[in-house]
Order: sequence, then C-alpha cells, then structure tokens
Amino acid sequence: MSTLAQRIERWYESIDALGPNDREARADVELAITQLDDGQIRVAHLEDGRVVVHEWVRKAILLLFRVRGLRHEEVGPFEYVDKLELKHDYERRGVRVVPGASARRGAFLSPGVILMPSYVNIGAWVGPGTMVDTWATVGSCAQIGANVHLAGGVGIGGVLEPANAVPVVIEDDAFIGSRCMIVEGARVGRGAVVGAGTILNPSIPVIDAQSGEELSRGHVPDYCVAVSASRRREYPGGEFFLPCVLVIRRLEQGETHDKVALNRLLRESGVAT
Repeated sequence: MSTLAQRIERWYESIDALGPNDREARADVELAITQLDDGQIRVAHLEDGRVVVHEWVRKAILLLFRVRGLRHEEVGPFEYVDKLELKHDYERRGVRVVPGASARRGAFLSPGVILMPSYVNIGAWVGPGTMVDTWATVGSCAQIGANVHLAGGVGIGGVLEPANAVPVVIEDDAFIGSRCMIVEGARVGRGAVVGAGTILNPSIPVIDAQSGEELSRGHVPDYCVAVSASRRREYPGGEFFLPCVLVIRRLEQGETHDKVALNRLLRESGVAT
C-alpha cells in the first residue's frame, strides 16, 4: 500500500468530521483524484479472472464529496452547481467527444474512446477504442474494457457504497445492446454480446439454452451471445415468470462480431441490437 493510500485510509476514519476547510486532507484527496483522472490508479481491475477492488481509491472519491464545497461552473449556455468539475483536455487525451457528452473529472478515458451524447461518472475507467453511444451512462467506478460498444441508452450501474461492493465490469471486445441495464456488480465477459433490453444483476440467473444449465448469476461468460428471457416459477400465490438471461450461442474465442450475422441471430431470437 502506497503512502498516499495509507493517508487516505486514515482520513477516511474521520470522514464525518472533515469539511472544505481541512486543507491537508483535501490535498491528499485531490492528488488521488488527479491520479484517478489520469489513469495512474483505478478503482478495480481483473486479476486471474477475478475482480480486485482497491478500496482506498473508492474511499478517496467519497472523501472528495466531504472536502469540497459547491462550485458554480458555466459551459457555453449551460450552468452547473456541483462539487465536482467536468473533465477537460480531451484533444490531448485522444478522446472524441460529441456535443452533449460529458464526463466528470476522476473518470479515466483511454485514447480512442468515443463519447456520443452520453455521461461518464467519477471513478469509471473506459478502455481504448470503446464507444459510449447516445444516451448511454457509465456509472461511478464501473470498469469498461477496450473496444467495447455500449449501444444507445445502455445503463451501466455505479457503486460507491457499501464498502467492498464490486463495481460493474464489462470486459474487452464486448457488445452491449440498446437499453440494456447492467448493474450492481454484474459482469460481462470478453467478446460477449448482450441483446437489447437485457437486465443483468447478481441475482439474475444466466442459463445455457442448449442444456438448461445455470451457468452463473449476474455474469455472462466470455464469447457468449446472451438475450433477455424468463422462466416459469410456481409460488403459493400462483404461477409467475421471473427474468433470466439466456445464452443462445457460444462464439469461437477471439471471434469478432459480424454485425450482419449478429443482427440475424438476435432477430431469430426475437431480439434486436
């Protein structure tokens, strides 16, 4: 643990007593947020197939809201009153930002990221070559891999509290269809495709369509094509259908998404991209 991390941990122990006038605490917190903004540190990463969360980084974000007061900011005709400023300097970072898009400082955007009119919150990490499409949102601390496409209206949930909560992780080369909601620490594997309108959280079973086997809860495996579905359940009050996610095809490892073939496959399952 770095010296900065140790200081953040100590400040967090007295978070309720801190305020904007605590300059020493604020200096440490601002340094951590600068490193987060530049991608030197991150809230979480994958290691040997598991999500490793760096709690001290998330605590720095929570501390930021304590040691900062409200500030006024104007961007063209728009006016904001918030504790955090918007991210700047996109051209130097190699990020394309379409009018209507915004990201908070403390979100890291890799070179080659494209932001259509969309929103990326503090603590998020977005990998190179990824597109955040129109009206998509990337919540606080979410980890989005390289060459991912978050289609129109996708909602990637954020998490700052409680302690030890795992952020949403979308791995490299994944495609998330329009209006999907991936929340509460759910995970989409490398090269996976999630059909439009799918809801995924840690309580949603992911089921293999060929075998009926439950593969996981809240985790679409690597190189799978998955769609929203439901399964019948009987209760004392009657018979009901509960949501699930159905894996309808497995792609070859490293297989790229042929958009035409993918559209055909999803439409055969009654789903669009």
